[in-house]
Amino acid sequence: MDIIICRDADEVGRVAAATVARIAEAVGPAVVLGVATGSSPLGLYQELARMVEAGELDLSEASAFALDEYVGLPEGHPESYAAVIQRTVTEPLKLDPARVHVPNGFDADPQQAALDYEEAIEDAGGVDVQILGIGSNGHIGFNEPASSLSSRTRLKTLTKRTREDNARFFDSIDQVPLHCLTQGLGTILDAGAAVLVAQGEGKADAVAAMVEGPLSASCPGSVLQLHRRATIVVDEAAASKLRNQGFYRWINDNRPAWQREIRGA
Repeated sequence: MDIIICRDADEVGRVAAATVARIAEAVGPAVVLGVATGSSPLGLYQELARMVEAGELDLSEASAFALDEYVGLPEGHPESYAAVIQRTVTEPLKLDPARVHVPNGFDADPQQAALDYEEAIEDAGGVDVQILGIGSNGHIGFNEPASSLSSRTRLKTLTKRTREDNARFFDSIDQVPLHCLTQGLGTILDAGAAVLVAQGEGKADAVAAMVEGPLSASCPGSVLQLHRRATIVVDEAAASKLRNQGFYRWINDNRPAWQREIRGA
């Protein structure tokens, strides 16, 4: 893992976007992005959109696969992840909508939809760079605590805590779906690279468990300890419970020039 501690949320977005862009450029025009919803990656997407608008990055031939989708919302619901990805990723990054994929949470057979989605990722050659956030209980995607560390795309039941965290997007918690389709932890591990962003003190316990705790299904994000190329970009507040902050800062301050993250002013 590379652990990068930034001054604030704005710097998190710039550093994480620079990392994603560098990987995309190395892969080439047909890069396959893995995209997450939630508030954590919004700054990253905004910086990528700025790069696209400025002509610094071209994603017109890229493909994208969303991490997850609710099950039980009516098709076209503004808080379905299909709609959220369209608003926050597809349109601002000028992606071809035909190349942007979201698990079909509206399918009458969600289990088959999960199998179909896993196959679609495989047919695309796999995800080149997976963007991630982390939930306050340590989940990535909708892989809740006790998820198998080798799991694939499947139907999951959301915990009370996750539904409470997501209730801010709905009129009440009663409107938050109980089920979802999500890429599995094993699917996420197959991505060529992973870039996880987290901001705020509310994520500090989850970040510490992910980075410095044991590899455990109790903190699904800890599976990234096994990833061959995982970059964790957090602000000071989200890093506040890391024991080895000094070490992470030393490493980043003393990397060889070719390894250093491109930081905004």
